[in-house]
Amino acid sequence: MTAHVDTFCRDGLPPADQQPEFVFDLPELQYPQQLNAATALIDDTIARFGADRPCLGSPGETWTYGDVLARANRIAHVLTADLGVVPGNRVLLRGPNTPWLAACWLAVLKAGAVAVATMPLLRRHELDKINATARPAVALCDERFLDELPPEVAVVSFGTDLQARCAAHPVTFPDVATAADDVALLAFTSGTTGRPKATMHVHRDVLAIADTFSAHVLKPRPDDVFAGTPPLAFTFGLGGLLVFPLRAGASVLLVERATPTELAAIAAEQGVTVLFTAPTAYRTILDAGVGHLLAGVRRAVSAGEALPAEVAVRYREVVGRSLIDGIGGTEMLHVFISAADDDARPGATGRVVPGFRAEVHDVDGRPVPDGTPGLLAVKGPTGCRYLDDPRQRDYVRGGWNLTGDVYVRDAEGWFHHVARADDMIVSSGYNIAGPEVEELLATHPDVVESGVVGTPDPERGAVVTAFVVLREGAVPGPATARALQDHVKAVGAPYKYPRRVEFVDALPRNASGKLLRVALRERAAASPTEPEAPAAHPTPRAAATA
Repeated sequence: MTAHVDTFCRDGLPPADQQPEFVFDLPELQYPQQLNAATALIDDTIARFGADRPCLGSPGETWTYGDVLARANRIAHVLTADLGVVPGNRVLLRGPNTPWLAACWLAVLKAGAVAVATMPLLRRHELDKINATARPAVALCDERFLDELPPEVAVVSFGTDLQARCAAHPVTFPDVATAADDVALLAFTSGTTGRPKATMHVHRDVLAIADTFSAHVLKPRPDDVFAGTPPLAFTFGLGGLLVFPLRAGASVLLVERATPTELAAIAAEQGVTVLFTAPTAYRTILDAGVGHLLAGVRRAVSAGEALPAEVAVRYREVVGRSLIDGIGGTEMLHVFISAADDDARPGATGRVVPGFRAEVHDVDGRPVPDGTPGLLAVKGPTGCRYLDDPRQRDYVRGGWNLTGDVYVRDAEGWFHHVARADDMIVSSGYNIAGPEVEELLATHPDVVESGVVGTPDPERGAVVTAFVVLREGAVPGPATARALQDHVKAVGAPYKYPRRVEFVDALPRNASGKLLRVALRERAAASPTEPEAPAAHPTPRAAATA
């Protein structure tokens, strides 16, 4: 029943025996065979709640649901009538979080095309790889970010060009009757090297993340105001800042860029009730003493990396509500294990989101007993479909999606994060999880945050290496490094202490706030292994080895 004239994505699907098993255990996941996600998100929501409700906002303006529908329809006309886009063509989107970017995303799906949203921070060589993989027919780009686009891609800017074109078209558009399993978007995984992996998600996937995590854990209301920092190009941001609010008839405030403390101030000033950002941002807000500004936020979601237990405890003490922790992934589109409210337990990610199934497996794909670390395996209404990529075999085995995370499930069904599988450090025969060492370091009063990785070592196989950001006034140097090492030995198993400590001004993170461990590993491998004299200031500030 595909509506795709251009069958590029369907032709690039993994073989049937390499695809995950999809399960649709909930009644609300029984979608019709023909389904256009954009129609469901905007047209159907208007039919339920009306067109005059606020929908997409920015610091300078607010669009109602009717405004968004009219603009998305006109952009769909531009794509099809002016630019010759046919169903199945890929359309590259580039720009920061703005109402125009969101309207363009909806328009692409209405036209039956495939949205390829990209980070505005990406540069030419990165966009070249995405272009080579996705082969977009056209790009819609914020006029401030045109310079880095590959010259062979036809471009229309969000600015005066697109607006002038839109004015020539009607505010109605006959949405393409796509199949529920027609590809709606290509999401590129973050932190990859070499050829980027493009994950294909179909129209029913877009609604499934709203009808599972959002409906059962987030529980949004039509009067909610959503906001946050993840870009719409990341699936965390796409769900939290577009799909979830529109599915619920709520509104969203799109912020192009904000520091954590600026985000807290915006939340207080604009009446934000649902917030999406990374654990580091919540820590920064608490450390800055402005946690009280989030008192009006009834649902604060933390994802992108593991939420430290101490941040969860402090947030509840200061704000009076629990953070909603969760683990998701580009391959699964959004969150599949989470907990909220009184069900949230600091130190545990949560339980399986209704609609999904999860187990902990050994390396041979067999379930391990509760209390035993193993590889997290997930299946549900969404799953990994890499576009024409042999790495599909690594992610999907026996119908299960293997996320690359090491987890422990307890007897009550709670899942506890240990580490990313590639974050496990094997040193002198001990398995040491980098995030666990970070938690131990975080209990020292001089530590703001840290990133812990393994550095190859001829004697031990690897040594635990910690990159540490100190509080203002703490002095970097060998004495402080030894104090941190002694502290970790005192509060945790002694074999876990960092034998190398390097003080830095900041940790490398991507645009969603996720720690870039690969950058730390590269830096650790390039750093000297002998103690250095304390440096005067900039990164690296000082290093020490025990």
